[in-house]
Amino acid sequence: MATPRFWQNKKKAQTVIKILTSQKEKIREWKEVEKNLEKLETAGELLAEENDEALSLEFAKKYKKIKKLLENLELKTLLSGKYDAGNCLLSIYAGAGGVEAQDWAEMLLRMYLRYSERKAWIAKILDKTEGNEAGIKSATLEIRGHYVYGYLKNEAGVHRLVRLSPFNADHARHTSFALIEVLPEISPQDVVLRDEDLKIDAFRSSGAGGQSVNKTSSAVRIKHLPSGIVVQCQNERSQLQNKETALKILRAKLEKINSEQEEKESLSARGKHISAAWGNQIRSYVLHPYKLIKDHRTEYETKNTDKVLDGDIDDFIRQELGSRNKES
Repeated sequence: MATPRFWQNKKKAQTVIKILTSQKEKIREWKEVEKNLEKLETAGELLAEENDEALSLEFAKKYKKIKKLLENLELKTLLSGKYDAGNCLLSIYAGAGGVEAQDWAEMLLRMYLRYSERKAWIAKILDKTEGNEAGIKSATLEIRGHYVYGYLKNEAGVHRLVRLSPFNADHARHTSFALIEVLPEISPQDVVLRDEDLKIDAFRSSGAGGQSVNKTSSAVRIKHLPSGIVVQCQNERSQLQNKETALKILRAKLEKINSEQEEKESLSARGKHISAAWGNQIRSYVLHPYKLIKDHRTEYETKNTDKVLDGDIDDFIRQELGSRNKES
Protein backbone atom coordinates (compact mmCIF):
# COMPACT_ATOMS: atom_id res chain seq x y z
CA MET A 1 0.00 0.00 0.00
CA ALA A 2 3.00 2.32 0.49
CA THR A 3 4.05 2.05 -3.15
CA PRO A 4 3.30 5.04 -5.44
CA ARG A 5 1.45 2.84 -7.95
CA PHE A 6 -0.94 1.32 -5.41
CA TRP A 7 -3.98 3.45 -6.40
CA GLN A 8 -3.42 3.12 -10.16
CA ASN A 9 -5.56 -0.01 -10.12
CA LYS A 10 -8.52 1.07 -7.98
CA LYS A 11 -10.31 -2.32 -7.93
CA LYS A 12 -7.17 -4.17 -6.89
CA ALA A 13 -6.45 -1.52 -4.26
CA GLN A 14 -9.92 -1.91 -2.76
CA THR A 15 -9.45 -5.68 -2.57
CA VAL A 16 -6.12 -5.26 -0.77
CA ILE A 17 -7.64 -2.77 1.70
CA LYS A 18 -10.49 -5.19 2.40
CA ILE A 19 -8.02 -8.00 3.15
CA LEU A 20 -5.94 -5.69 5.34
CA THR A 21 -8.99 -4.58 7.34
CA SER A 22 -9.97 -8.23 7.92
CA GLN A 23 -6.47 -9.15 9.09
CA LYS A 24 -6.30 -6.14 11.41
CA GLU A 25 -9.62 -7.17 12.97
CA LYS A 26 -8.31 -10.70 13.62
CA ILE A 27 -5.18 -9.30 15.31
CA ARG A 28 -7.30 -6.90 17.38
CA GLU A 29 -9.49 -9.75 18.64
CA TRP A 30 -6.52 -11.89 19.71
CA LYS A 31 -4.84 -8.91 21.39
CA GLU A 32 -8.06 -8.25 23.31
CA VAL A 33 -8.04 -11.87 24.51
CA GLU A 34 -4.38 -11.55 25.53
CA LYS A 35 -5.08 -8.32 27.45
CA ASN A 36 -8.03 -9.87 29.28
CA LEU A 37 -6.04 -12.99 30.15
CA GLU A 38 -3.44 -10.79 31.82
CA LYS A 39 -6.17 -9.03 33.80
CA LEU A 40 -7.66 -12.38 34.80
CA GLU A 41 -4.25 -13.65 35.93
CA THR A 42 -3.71 -10.53 38.07
CA ALA A 43 -7.17 -10.86 39.60
CA GLY A 44 -6.46 -14.52 40.35
CA GLU A 45 -3.19 -13.67 42.13
CA LEU A 46 -4.92 -11.05 44.28
CA LEU A 47 -7.72 -13.48 45.09
CA ALA A 48 -5.18 -16.13 46.16
CA GLU A 49 -3.55 -13.67 48.55
CA GLU A 50 -6.78 -12.26 49.96
CA ASN A 51 -10.04 -14.20 49.83
CA ASP A 52 -12.27 -11.16 49.51
CA GLU A 53 -15.87 -11.31 48.27
CA ALA A 54 -15.47 -8.22 46.08
CA LEU A 55 -12.31 -9.68 44.50
CA SER A 56 -14.13 -12.97 43.95
CA LEU A 57 -16.95 -11.21 42.12
CA GLU A 58 -14.45 -9.24 40.02
CA PHE A 59 -12.62 -12.46 39.10
CA ALA A 60 -15.90 -14.14 38.06
CA LYS A 61 -16.79 -11.11 35.94
CA LYS A 62 -13.44 -11.13 34.13
CA TYR A 63 -13.64 -14.92 33.64
CA LYS A 64 -17.11 -14.63 32.10
CA LYS A 65 -15.90 -11.93 29.70
CA ILE A 66 -12.88 -13.87 28.44
CA LYS A 67 -14.95 -17.04 28.13
CA LYS A 68 -17.30 -15.21 25.78
CA LEU A 69 -14.39 -13.78 23.76
CA LEU A 70 -12.90 -17.25 23.33
CA GLU A 71 -16.28 -18.73 22.37
CA ASN A 72 -16.62 -16.11 19.61
CA LEU A 73 -13.11 -16.86 18.33
CA GLU A 74 -13.87 -20.59 18.38
CA LEU A 75 -17.04 -19.93 16.40
CA LYS A 76 -15.10 -18.03 13.75
CA THR A 77 -12.84 -21.05 13.16
CA LEU A 78 -15.96 -22.72 11.71
CA LEU A 79 -16.44 -19.87 9.23
CA SER A 80 -14.10 -20.80 6.42
CA GLY A 81 -16.47 -20.59 3.44
CA LYS A 82 -15.70 -18.50 0.38
CA TYR A 83 -17.89 -15.56 1.46
CA ASP A 84 -18.13 -16.17 5.23
CA ALA A 85 -15.93 -13.23 6.21
CA GLY A 86 -17.93 -10.72 4.16
CA ASN A 87 -21.19 -8.81 4.22
CA CYS A 88 -24.62 -10.16 3.35
CA LEU A 89 -28.04 -9.31 1.95
CA LEU A 90 -30.88 -10.64 4.10
CA SER A 91 -34.42 -10.68 2.71
CA ILE A 92 -37.66 -11.41 4.56
CA TYR A 93 -40.84 -12.47 2.75
CA ALA A 94 -44.24 -12.84 4.42
CA GLY A 95 -45.91 -16.17 3.71
CA ALA A 96 -49.57 -16.86 2.98
CA GLY A 97 -51.92 -15.60 5.65
CA GLY A 98 -52.39 -11.92 4.99
CA VAL A 99 -51.91 -9.47 7.84
CA GLU A 100 -50.82 -12.18 10.32
CA ALA A 101 -47.90 -13.26 8.16
CA GLN A 102 -47.00 -9.65 7.34
CA ASP A 103 -46.87 -8.77 11.02
CA TRP A 104 -44.66 -11.83 11.63
CA ALA A 105 -42.33 -10.71 8.84
CA GLU A 106 -41.97 -7.32 10.53
CA MET A 107 -41.19 -9.03 13.85
CA LEU A 108 -38.38 -10.94 12.14
CA LEU A 109 -37.12 -7.72 10.54
CA ARG A 110 -36.86 -6.16 14.00
CA MET A 111 -35.15 -9.29 15.37
CA TYR A 112 -32.36 -9.17 12.75
CA LEU A 113 -31.96 -5.40 13.12
CA ARG A 114 -31.56 -5.82 16.89
CA TYR A 115 -29.11 -8.71 16.37
CA SER A 116 -27.05 -6.49 14.07
CA GLU A 117 -26.97 -3.82 16.78
CA ARG A 118 -25.75 -6.37 19.33
CA LYS A 119 -22.92 -7.42 16.99
CA ALA A 120 -22.03 -3.77 16.20
CA TRP A 121 -22.78 -4.40 12.51
CA ILE A 122 -24.21 -1.77 10.18
CA ALA A 123 -27.67 -2.72 8.91
CA LYS A 124 -29.42 -0.74 6.20
CA ILE A 125 -32.88 -1.33 4.74
CA LEU A 126 -32.47 -1.45 0.95
CA ASP A 127 -36.06 -2.22 0.04
CA LYS A 128 -39.27 -2.59 2.02
CA THR A 129 -42.86 -3.18 0.93
CA GLU A 130 -45.42 -2.29 3.60
CA GLY A 131 -48.35 -4.57 4.39
CA ASN A 132 -51.93 -3.59 3.63
CA GLU A 133 -53.03 -3.18 7.28
CA ALA A 134 -49.90 -3.88 9.34
CA GLY A 135 -46.44 -5.39 9.04
CA ILE A 136 -44.49 -5.84 5.80
CA LYS A 137 -44.86 -7.96 2.70
CA SER A 138 -41.10 -8.05 2.17
CA ALA A 139 -37.87 -6.31 3.12
CA THR A 140 -34.21 -6.56 2.15
CA LEU A 141 -31.37 -5.61 4.49
CA GLU A 142 -27.75 -4.97 3.67
CA ILE A 143 -25.72 -5.96 6.74
CA ARG A 144 -22.05 -4.99 6.87
CA GLY A 145 -19.39 -6.18 9.29
CA HIS A 146 -16.86 -8.92 9.91
CA TYR A 147 -18.14 -12.47 9.23
CA VAL A 148 -21.72 -11.28 8.73
CA TYR A 149 -22.53 -13.82 6.02
CA GLY A 150 -20.85 -16.63 7.96
CA TYR A 151 -22.99 -15.95 11.02
CA LEU A 152 -26.29 -15.43 9.21
CA LYS A 153 -26.15 -17.82 6.24
CA ASN A 154 -27.89 -20.63 8.13
CA GLU A 155 -30.82 -18.39 9.07
CA ALA A 156 -32.12 -18.95 5.54
CA GLY A 157 -35.35 -20.94 5.43
CA VAL A 158 -38.94 -20.87 6.66
CA HIS A 159 -39.63 -19.48 10.14
CA ARG A 160 -42.93 -20.48 11.79
CA LEU A 161 -44.86 -18.53 14.43
CA VAL A 162 -47.66 -19.85 16.64
CA ARG A 163 -49.52 -17.29 18.79
CA LEU A 164 -52.88 -15.83 19.75
CA SER A 165 -53.88 -13.54 16.92
CA PRO A 166 -53.79 -9.81 17.79
CA PHE A 167 -55.80 -9.12 14.62
CA ASN A 168 -58.69 -11.49 15.33
CA ALA A 169 -61.64 -10.46 17.49
CA ASP A 170 -61.80 -13.96 18.98
CA HIS A 171 -58.01 -13.98 19.62
CA ALA A 172 -57.85 -17.48 18.17
CA ARG A 173 -54.52 -19.30 17.89
CA HIS A 174 -52.90 -18.65 14.54
CA THR A 175 -49.87 -20.05 12.68
CA SER A 176 -47.86 -17.75 10.40
CA PHE A 177 -44.90 -18.34 8.12
CA ALA A 178 -42.13 -16.16 6.73
CA LEU A 179 -39.20 -16.97 4.46
CA ILE A 180 -35.68 -15.72 5.11
CA GLU A 181 -33.19 -15.52 2.25
CA VAL A 182 -29.51 -14.80 2.97
CA LEU A 183 -27.09 -13.95 0.16
CA PRO A 184 -23.38 -13.05 0.26
CA GLU A 185 -22.18 -9.73 -1.08
CA ILE A 186 -20.67 -10.40 -4.51
CA SER A 187 -18.17 -8.12 -6.23
CA PRO A 188 -18.79 -7.07 -9.86
CA GLN A 189 -15.63 -9.00 -10.81
CA ASP A 190 -17.07 -12.30 -9.50
CA VAL A 191 -20.37 -12.08 -11.41
CA VAL A 192 -20.26 -10.11 -14.65
CA LEU A 193 -23.60 -8.78 -15.91
CA ARG A 194 -24.05 -8.00 -19.61
CA ASP A 195 -26.19 -5.01 -20.57
CA GLU A 196 -28.05 -7.00 -23.22
CA ASP A 197 -29.18 -9.50 -20.53
CA LEU A 198 -30.86 -6.81 -18.43
CA LYS A 199 -34.25 -5.15 -18.73
CA ILE A 200 -34.27 -2.04 -16.53
CA ASP A 201 -37.47 -0.14 -15.64
CA ALA A 202 -37.89 2.97 -13.50
CA PHE A 203 -41.03 3.67 -11.47
CA ARG A 204 -42.24 5.81 -8.61
CA SER A 205 -41.42 4.68 -5.10
CA SER A 206 -44.25 3.52 -2.86
CA GLY A 207 -44.68 3.83 0.88
CA ALA A 208 -43.90 6.78 3.13
CA GLY A 209 -42.91 9.74 1.02
CA GLY A 210 -40.96 12.70 2.26
CA GLN A 211 -39.48 15.36 0.04
CA SER A 212 -39.18 14.07 -3.53
CA VAL A 213 -38.99 10.32 -2.94
CA ASN A 214 -42.47 9.69 -4.36
CA LYS A 215 -42.52 12.52 -6.90
CA THR A 216 -39.90 11.18 -9.29
CA SER A 217 -39.35 7.78 -10.91
CA SER A 218 -36.36 6.96 -8.69
CA ALA A 219 -37.24 3.31 -7.97
CA VAL A 220 -35.63 0.69 -10.21
CA ARG A 221 -36.73 -2.79 -11.26
CA ILE A 222 -34.26 -5.05 -13.12
CA LYS A 223 -35.08 -8.31 -14.86
CA HIS A 224 -32.27 -10.70 -15.76
CA LEU A 225 -33.57 -12.13 -19.05
CA PRO A 226 -31.60 -15.44 -19.16
CA SER A 227 -32.68 -16.50 -15.64
CA GLY A 228 -35.95 -14.58 -15.27
CA ILE A 229 -34.86 -13.17 -11.89
CA VAL A 230 -36.45 -9.83 -11.02
CA VAL A 231 -35.05 -7.48 -8.37
CA GLN A 232 -36.01 -3.98 -7.35
CA CYS A 233 -34.89 -1.20 -5.05
CA GLN A 234 -36.75 1.97 -4.06
CA ASN A 235 -35.36 3.15 -0.73
CA GLU A 236 -32.56 5.34 -2.07
CA ARG A 237 -33.37 8.88 -3.22
CA SER A 238 -31.61 8.67 -6.58
CA GLN A 239 -32.30 6.35 -9.48
CA LEU A 240 -28.56 5.67 -9.87
CA GLN A 241 -28.20 4.52 -6.25
CA ASN A 242 -31.26 2.29 -6.57
CA LYS A 243 -29.86 0.79 -9.77
CA GLU A 244 -26.50 0.02 -8.14
CA THR A 245 -28.22 -1.60 -5.17
CA ALA A 246 -30.53 -3.66 -7.42
CA LEU A 247 -27.52 -4.88 -9.41
CA LYS A 248 -25.81 -5.86 -6.16
CA ILE A 249 -28.85 -7.97 -5.17
CA LEU A 250 -29.03 -9.50 -8.66
CA ARG A 251 -25.36 -10.56 -8.58
CA ALA A 252 -25.91 -12.21 -5.20
CA LYS A 253 -28.97 -14.13 -6.43
CA LEU A 254 -27.13 -15.36 -9.54
CA GLU A 255 -24.16 -16.50 -7.46
CA LYS A 256 -26.53 -18.39 -5.15
CA ILE A 257 -28.08 -20.21 -8.12
CA ASN A 258 -24.63 -21.19 -9.37
CA SER A 259 -23.55 -22.39 -5.91
CA GLU A 260 -26.73 -24.42 -5.42
CA GLN A 261 -26.29 -26.05 -8.84
CA GLU A 262 -22.69 -26.99 -8.03
CA GLU A 263 -23.79 -28.44 -4.68
CA LYS A 264 -26.55 -30.50 -6.33
CA GLU A 265 -24.12 -31.87 -8.90
CA SER A 266 -21.63 -32.73 -6.16
CA LEU A 267 -24.27 -34.52 -4.06
CA SER A 268 -25.57 -36.34 -7.12
CA ALA A 269 -22.08 -37.55 -8.01
CA ARG A 270 -21.70 -38.88 -4.45
CA GLY A 271 -25.05 -40.67 -4.68
CA LYS A 272 -26.81 -38.51 -2.09
CA HIS A 273 -30.49 -37.61 -2.19
CA ILE A 274 -31.17 -33.95 -2.98
CA SER A 275 -34.21 -32.45 -1.25
CA ALA A 276 -35.83 -29.05 -1.54
CA ALA A 277 -34.67 -28.09 1.98
CA TRP A 278 -35.49 -24.43 1.44
CA GLY A 279 -39.18 -25.21 1.68
CA ASN A 280 -38.99 -26.80 5.14
CA GLN A 281 -39.43 -24.81 8.34
CA ILE A 282 -36.12 -24.49 10.14
CA ARG A 283 -37.38 -22.92 13.37
CA SER A 284 -40.64 -22.64 15.28
CA TYR A 285 -41.50 -19.74 17.57
CA VAL A 286 -44.37 -20.79 19.84
CA LEU A 287 -45.90 -18.02 21.99
CA HIS A 288 -49.12 -19.87 22.90
CA PRO A 289 -50.23 -22.08 24.68
CA TYR A 290 -46.66 -22.17 26.03
CA LYS A 291 -43.46 -20.26 25.20
CA LEU A 292 -40.78 -22.12 23.29
CA ILE A 293 -38.48 -21.47 20.33
CA LYS A 294 -37.04 -24.61 18.75
CA ASP A 295 -34.62 -25.12 15.87
CA HIS A 296 -35.68 -28.24 13.98
CA ARG A 297 -32.21 -28.88 12.54
CA THR A 298 -30.27 -29.03 15.80
CA GLU A 299 -33.16 -29.61 18.26
CA TYR A 300 -31.81 -26.68 20.29
CA GLU A 301 -34.59 -24.84 22.13
CA THR A 302 -35.21 -22.09 24.65
CA LYS A 303 -38.20 -20.83 26.61
CA ASN A 304 -36.90 -17.26 26.68
CA THR A 305 -38.87 -16.13 23.63
CA ASP A 306 -38.72 -12.40 24.43
CA LYS A 307 -34.93 -12.46 24.51
CA VAL A 308 -34.67 -14.20 21.15
CA LEU A 309 -37.21 -11.96 19.42
CA ASP A 310 -35.22 -9.00 20.77
CA GLY A 311 -32.23 -10.18 18.74
CA ASP A 312 -30.38 -12.62 21.02
CA ILE A 313 -29.98 -15.48 18.51
CA ASP A 314 -26.28 -16.28 18.99
CA ASP A 315 -26.99 -19.62 20.71
CA PHE A 316 -29.07 -20.83 17.73
CA ILE A 317 -26.35 -19.73 15.30
CA ARG A 318 -23.61 -21.37 17.36
CA GLN A 319 -25.53 -24.67 17.58
CA GLU A 320 -26.17 -24.77 13.83
CA LEU A 321 -22.57 -23.94 12.88
CA GLY A 322 -21.32 -26.59 15.31
CA SER A 323 -23.64 -29.28 13.95
CA ARG A 324 -22.70 -28.52 10.34
CA ASN A 325 -19.01 -28.67 11.24
CA LYS A 326 -19.50 -32.16 12.73
CA GLU A 327 -21.32 -33.32 9.57
CA SER A 328 -18.46 -32.12 7.34
